[in-house]
Formats: sequence, C-alpha cells, structure tokens
Amino acid sequence: MVAVMMKELRGYFTQMTGYVVLALNTLLIGLFYVAINVFWLNPNYHDVLGAVTVLFFIVVPTLTMRLFADEIRNKTDQLLYTSPLPIWQIVAGKYLAATILFVLAMGITALFPVFLMPFGSLPVNQIVGAYVGYVLMGMSFIALGLFVSVLTESQLIAAIGTAGAVFLVFILDGLAGGLPADVVSSLVFVVLIVLGLAGFLYHSTKHILMSVGLAVVGIVVSVVLFFNDNLLFDSLMPRAFRWFSVFNRFGNFTMGIMFFEDIVFFVTFALVFIFLTVNVIEKRRWR
Repeated sequence: MVAVMMKELRGYFTQMTGYVVLALNTLLIGLFYVAINVFWLNPNYHDVLGAVTVLFFIVVPTLTMRLFADEIRNKTDQLLYTSPLPIWQIVAGKYLAATILFVLAMGITALFPVFLMPFGSLPVNQIVGAYVGYVLMGMSFIALGLFVSVLTESQLIAAIGTAGAVFLVFILDGLAGGLPADVVSSLVFVVLIVLGLAGFLYHSTKHILMSVGLAVVGIVVSVVLFFNDNLLFDSLMPRAFRWFSVFNRFGNFTMGIMFFEDIVFFVTFALVFIFLTVNVIEKRRWR
C-alpha cells in the first residue's frame, strides 16, 4: 500500500498535477483571504473556507481523474488485477496519495490566519473547526472521485463526472425543498431504496436468493411500519436528502461545533465509495 501511495505521489509531481493543485488552491484561497480578511479587516478567517467550497469542483477532479482512468487507458490496469497486493491496498494507496496532496495544499493555507494574529484575537475554535470540516469534506469527495475514475478510461470524462457528482451532493439540500412530503411518496421512496440495495447485493454477489430475500423482507417491513405508524414516513424524503447534505454538516464545523455524528458521516461517506471502487475492480479482475 505504501509503495502504491509513494508511486502516485511521485506521479503527481512528475506530471505537474501536484504543482497545479498546490498553486491553484493557494492562489484562490489567498484571493478570498485578501478580499474578506485584509480589505474588510475581518478576523473571521473561517468565513474564507466557507466561501471557497467551490474549489472542490476544480481540485477534486484534478486530483482523482487520472488515478484509475489513466491505468485503464494505458492498459496497465491488468497489472493491478494480477498484482500480489490485495485490491483494497492498491485502492487505499491511491486514495491516500490524493488525500495527502490535498491536506498538504490546505496546510499551506493554514499560514493565512497566522498572519492575522498580530492584529487581534482570532476565533481559533472556529478556524480549527472549519479546517477539520473542510479536510473531511475533501477526503469524502476524493473517495467519490476515485470511484468515478475507475468507471472510465477517459481522464476528461472522469473529471467532468466527478465535478457533476460533487455538484449533485452540494445541491441535495436545495433539492429537498422541492420533494413531496406525503407519506405515500415516502413509502415508495423507501421501497425503491430497498430494491436498489437488493440490486446492488445481487450485482456484488450474484446470489439471487439472498437478493430476493432482502427485497422481500425490506418491503414487508416497510409496509408493516407504514400501516402501524405512517407518521414515521411523514416528510421522509426531504429529511433524508437534508441528512445527506454535506454543506449543512460543514456549516457546523465553521461555527466551531464538531459533532461526532458529522465526523462519522464524512468517514463513512469516504469508506462507502472506497468499497465501491474495490468492488468494481474485483468484478473486472475475475472476468
């Protein structure tokens, strides 16, 4: 895993990608820093990190677009499938390389609030919280980009797909406001989720009985709960979309509030997409 990670890190700096990410991230956050903190004499540096979340649409696709797409295009992915290393270690190595570069880029910008310290007291807890939340959110999106990259051999498609996926995650909270809140629609929503999980189980295991069993049990339990207490389904769809809103969770960090459940959410988000990436490669490996 360490060897894979070091190989990918070297690749970032032999192809200029690493320098571009470091320079672009520092430049754009620096521009917001000057505009918000220097020109307006604003000590709240965490406002800068709240304003630059748009950078995820640029930085994350740049970091992840070549991780697997380049391997597939050059046909070197066959070496991965025959490697003595477990697939999860290869995926983890590539993920850690991208994450380390992202953390390094954010570490450089940590100098900005230090420059403000001689001019007065700073809300340190909010700044630290904003950095922790920003890094956790970045790690989650890197895992998402890693998964998109393994689905295509085109770096351009991987970059556009990752940017689109990140955008979709960002607008979940806005979409929630337009979703139906009645209990019947919520029941249909739950049934579709159960069917989706059953379909994913079949795709992963090819075990038809287990997949059908999951679908039947899930639907029966959902219907029983619906008729027993349908208030459980009231506004379920909007609540579910808001629960998955990463931007709302990041907002807690910018206020200096680090809920354990928010940290678990970001870590789980990343682990799910790492698992999906491993699953895709394992399926190809045994074809």
